[in-house]
Amino acid sequence: MMMATSADLQVRAYRESDRAALIRLWEVSFPDDPPHNAPAANLDRKLARDDLVFVVLAGDKLIGGCMAGWDGHRGWVYSVAVSPAERGTGAGRRLMSHVEAVLASKGCTKLNLQVRSTNSDVIRFYESLGFSVEERVSMGKKLG
Repeated sequence: MMMATSADLQVRAYRESDRAALIRLWEVSFPDDPPHNAPAANLDRKLARDDLVFVVLAGDKLIGGCMAGWDGHRGWVYSVAVSPAERGTGAGRRLMSHVEAVLASKGCTKLNLQVRSTNSDVIRFYESLGFSVEERVSMGKKLG
């Protein structure tokens, strides 16, 4: 299969018809995620709250997607993934550019994301987009 080119890519809001492909993509992209991060459940919870879910298509094939958040104070980007076969095509860059534009249009002036400290390729990708490591400690607590 040929890799998509940047000209072939379309970024748009999630549609219910994207569900199976997006869940499969997240399962492949985040195989080590704990059960509380199950893609189907995360997607359902997100869509119950808002519609800040976006996909990247090459033709009619879903090759990337993410969830974003805006709480009125900061924007967040969650679960960004591009199909392994399509990395390097500009899909991730186009997706992030779209997300930034949507959040900026809502009044968002600061965008945050978290990356596993061992994922150096993804850290370099986000640095190439202008993100930088902030001197913060990320803490979490599982509820329930």
